[in-house]
Amino acid sequence: MSAREYLRILRKYGWIVVVAVVLAALGAFAISNFQKRLYQATVEVSTVPARADWGLGNTAKDLMRNFTANLRTPEVAARVIARQQLDMNPYDLLANTQIEPDSSTFTIKIQVRNPDGEVAKLAALGFADEFYEERTAYYAQQDKRDQIEVKIRSRDISYTQVQPKPMLNAIAGAVLGLLLGVAVVMLLTWMEADMLRTPAAIERALGVPVLGAIPRPSPRRVIKPEVQPGRVGAPKTA
Repeated sequence: MSAREYLRILRKYGWIVVVAVVLAALGAFAISNFQKRLYQATVEVSTVPARADWGLGNTAKDLMRNFTANLRTPEVAARVIARQQLDMNPYDLLANTQIEPDSSTFTIKIQVRNPDGEVAKLAALGFADEFYEERTAYYAQQDKRDQIEVKIRSRDISYTQVQPKPMLNAIAGAVLGLLLGVAVVMLLTWMEADMLRTPAAIERALGVPVLGAIPRPSPRRVIKPEVQPGRVGAPKTA
């Protein structure tokens, strides 16, 4: 299509895109105000092999998945709750805890979410302490050359608010509204593609120039005969 045709579509259906963007952004912003506050604390635990050995390094990478699975158990969550004196259920704690291994940096990342930022921070550190103490006790009985050094990278962690984020949600809603509005416009444009309403549409469809057009007939005005008062025609007699 030509630039002129795009301009015509924009003038005709542009309001649909604008309305979709505004409504989606306002809706996402309004929904954000009903979300409860949620904070996230993150702590990283390093699991570096004691010596630079290719075999030991690969073993450490393979063990990281096992470390992560062992941390995500109700028993460990219960010990974390008891250690940090938290008032919650182990299964609820696990539901709001994300533990991911990163084999490229030999790091296990522990993230905990909670409506109370301090609780999230304590729980994350509790998981890190449980893992550190369990691994340290185990490797103390192993040969130093085969050990994996476990340490908490930093205990000085903070927490951030992860929801609600009204402005971020509004932007995401606006983008979604834009895509939806453009899809509606494309659908309407496709539906009218087979309708030859204008000379330009006829030329585009048939590939021949339009030389003339039959004007639309104007509606005829019916003229009623005037009847003068007092002069009513009478039938003629023979």
